[in-house]
Amino acid sequence: MEILGTGANILLVLLGFGILVAIHEFGHFAAAKWAGVRVDGFAVGMGPVILAYRQGIGIRFGSTEPTIHARTGKRAMQLTDSELKNLQIGETEYSLRALPLGGFVRMLGQDDLDPTAASVDPRSYTRTPIWKRMIIVSAGVTCNIFLAIAMFVVAFMIGVRFEAPIVGAVMPADPAANAGIQAGDRIVAIDGASISTFADLQIAAAMGKPNEALRMTIERSVGSQTQTIQLNVTPKHSEAAGMMSIGIAPAASTRLTTDSQVIPFLYGVFNRAGFWNHAPDAMPGKNVWGITAANLSGPNGTAPDRESFDKNFRGGTLLMVDGNPATTYTALDDASLKSKGQPIATRWSFVDGGESDIAINCVPVWQILEYTEKPPQAFIDFEQGIFGLTPLVRIGRVPATSGANGILMDDDVILRAADIAGPRQMEFRLAVQEHAGKQIHLRVLRKGQEIDCAPIVGRDGKLGVEIANAWETPIIARPFAVVGPPPGVPTGVAALDLMPLTRINAINGQTIGDWNDLFGVVRGALSQNLGLSQLSIKTTPPTPNAAAEERMIQLDSTTRNSLATLRWRPALGPEWFMPADVVLSAGGNPLRAIAMGFTETRKMVMMTYLTLDRLFRGTVGVSQLRGPVGIVHIGTRIADRGMTYLIFFLAMISVNLAVINFLPIPIADGGLMVFLIYEKLRGKPPSPSFQNGAMLAGLVLVGALFAVTFYNDVMRLIT
Repeated sequence: MEILGTGANILLVLLGFGILVAIHEFGHFAAAKWAGVRVDGFAVGMGPVILAYRQGIGIRFGSTEPTIHARTGKRAMQLTDSELKNLQIGETEYSLRALPLGGFVRMLGQDDLDPTAASVDPRSYTRTPIWKRMIIVSAGVTCNIFLAIAMFVVAFMIGVRFEAPIVGAVMPADPAANAGIQAGDRIVAIDGASISTFADLQIAAAMGKPNEALRMTIERSVGSQTQTIQLNVTPKHSEAAGMMSIGIAPAASTRLTTDSQVIPFLYGVFNRAGFWNHAPDAMPGKNVWGITAANLSGPNGTAPDRESFDKNFRGGTLLMVDGNPATTYTALDDASLKSKGQPIATRWSFVDGGESDIAINCVPVWQILEYTEKPPQAFIDFEQGIFGLTPLVRIGRVPATSGANGILMDDDVILRAADIAGPRQMEFRLAVQEHAGKQIHLRVLRKGQEIDCAPIVGRDGKLGVEIANAWETPIIARPFAVVGPPPGVPTGVAALDLMPLTRINAINGQTIGDWNDLFGVVRGALSQNLGLSQLSIKTTPPTPNAAAEERMIQLDSTTRNSLATLRWRPALGPEWFMPADVVLSAGGNPLRAIAMGFTETRKMVMMTYLTLDRLFRGTVGVSQLRGPVGIVHIGTRIADRGMTYLIFFLAMISVNLAVINFLPIPIADGGLMVFLIYEKLRGKPPSPSFQNGAMLAGLVLVGALFAVTFYNDVMRLIT
């Protein structure tokens, strides 16, 4: 379960959200006072009164109403202006309420929940000229817009750090890959509009129209030159993201992540990348992990105890790759292209641990084997492998909080899941989903022994463990006979009728110890003979006392071309690094900051309306909507990125409050404005029955929206 955030961050975000609401309501309050309307209450928050102030009464815990009733026998709203004046009591109660989820201004003769409320008092809301009531209704939205501009100006005067619009990973078979976008490309414009951050790029894709291409202007480094190219990319709906996407991830910096939720996974990643293989004398002074020698273990005496690592690791920076300074993760990725699978020489600086030279292992970039028929509930639609062969599933890590802890272990290899022998990764995930809330019977390979176990699957259809591919084990999952869009293309092993759990012994006469060996042999054979038409493969079926069999894999031109594009990559992927960033700043120029503030506010207004449009079109999923809990959750994480980003975030929320409040929903300010326009045109307000019906419909709509967003927010926290 993902925790909401630290207590301090929650309070900080709630305070910021409360300020936004208070400013909105203050707009209504100030406009009502200007218009001469009697204001009986100004509240920040909803629910019971915590603290209240009224002139002549002072500060009270709870409402001031009991004090007034004790003096006069009446409620404050029942007292006339002259009675209040004689009693030297202010007409307005200022209150702070228990739930920081809204606020209100209570005016004489006006009630959002009773549109037919009226008063004959000349200072009542309903007796005020229509044009003044329009100003009162729109004042809250206006204040939110101006507050957003001011907050954007403050943020840009200081400078706000964002993810740079540089492409990191390109998802295979997704729109970006099909269009020719490459890792390292910088997106500078989309459809003529400049792109400043990676978020701008994601938003442009999400807001794109179905089946309509985006015209992207890209800067690409080729050697020492920078080329500007134009590419057309058509976004498609991503089930994982719940919106339109082009299938790219942001570029990574050279700084390792310090996310406390990610660090526990780093130990296994570092192990596979070769971090524990360097000699102890390569680490001057304190051990690079900031852990005393007493906690170290491993054949070289350099691998820290896992628990100590998770507790003490505080980050590091990649300094050099192959003797050259590294400025982004791309330096490591580029070196892997020249490595021929050999480890890459790197130098690192670790927090509280000095510098260390480490050889980073390389791993293959495998073929993408796309499912011809994908179950609708499947999370992924492809597997990684070669010739139609895919590895078994490996349990990467079993957290202490997982229900499978003590039943499954790190690095268990799945041999059977329920009645599926050698399940592929998608098949394993689906089998687990089908056993939600129940036991699933598994057979695993653990340290050379086959073991049966039956962990209980959570009600969310997950085991709560990290899932990976068993590249270290040269045993195959269920092979693909065909891949690609229907009707599919036969794979290189389609004619061999290999059984799942078959062991690969050799390729072209060379012994295979793991999948990396297989990859290296195939790459080497193709580099020596580009016209290679077949490869021999020696395998052992998973049947008792089975003898090894040697057969031929036929390679046609399409297969050879596909294999020729395969490459090596660093075992330490970009996902373990912090994103490459860019700072948006006015450079200390107030006028430029104001211009940037107005521009950003306008962009956010348009983006909110576009989001609503895309919701109705179905290209943005309802699951992406967030309510108060979700806003607080995001805000607590953003607070960790610094005060300027929190100010920027609150400015965005302020714009959203303004736009949503001014939609023509009966219970919102926009709905009240529609009623006032009708009254101005017709000379009378809508009928009481119509207003009551509209208000009821508005309440139902808002209630349903709150229920949906609350459900979405809670599900994000518990999954």
